[in-house]
Amino acid sequence: MKEEKKKIQNNFIVAAGLLALFILYTVAIMFVDVQPIGPQGSSVGFAEVNQYFHTLFGVNMLLYSITDWLSIAVLFIMFGFAMVGLVQLIKRKSLFRVDSSILVLGGFYVLVFLAYLFFEFFVVNYRPVLIEGVLEASYPSSTTMLMMCIMPTAIMQFHHLISSKRLRNIVNAFCGIYASFMVIGRVLSGVHWFTDIVGGILLSATLVMLYYSTNQLVNSKASRSSQRSR
Repeated sequence: MKEEKKKIQNNFIVAAGLLALFILYTVAIMFVDVQPIGPQGSSVGFAEVNQYFHTLFGVNMLLYSITDWLSIAVLFIMFGFAMVGLVQLIKRKSLFRVDSSILVLGGFYVLVFLAYLFFEFFVVNYRPVLIEGVLEASYPSSTTMLMMCIMPTAIMQFHHLISSKRLRNIVNAFCGIYASFMVIGRVLSGVHWFTDIVGGILLSATLVMLYYSTNQLVNSKASRSSQRSR
C-alpha cells in the first residue's frame, strides 16, 4: 500500500515537473531570439531555429488540409466516450456510479479545452503562414495537443473497455499510427513553427500525466474503500 501511494505521489511530481518545464519553455519562446520573421512582421521566439526548420520543410497546404480534416475523427472518439458515460449514467441512475475513469476523462477533456482557449487569447506565436488571409495563433499547436492528449488517454480507456487482447492491440496500434501521422504531418505542412509543435507535445505530456496520476489516485482510493467495506 505504501509503495502504491509513493508511486502515485511520484506520478504527480512528474506531472508538476512537466508543467514547470512547459512554463519555462513558453517563457523562453517569448524572450529568447525574438525576431519579426513571421507574416505581417509578426515576431517569433527562437527565430533562427524556427526559420531553419520552416525553410527546410517549406509549406504544404495540401498536407495541412488533410491533417485538418482528419483531426475531426478525434471529436468522434471524444463523443464515443461521452456516450459510454451517458449510457452508464442512464443504466445506473447515478453520476457517482459511472466508472471513475470516464468521469476523470470528462474532467480531462474540459481541461484540454480550457488550455486551448487560454492560448487562443494569450497569443505567444502567430503562424508562419496566413490561413485564408488571416494571421492565426499558433502556439502551442492545437492539432498536436489534441492528438497527443486524446489518443493516449483513449488507449488507456480501451485497455479496460476492450476485452479481446488482439482487438485491443489492433485498435491501440491504429491510434498510435494515427497520432504519429498527424503530428508529423503537421510538422511537414509548415503551418506551425517548429517550437509550436514541441510546445504542443510538452503541454500534452503534462496533461496526460496529470490524467494518469489522477486516475491512479481515484482507483487507489476506491480499492481501499472496497477493502474496508468487506
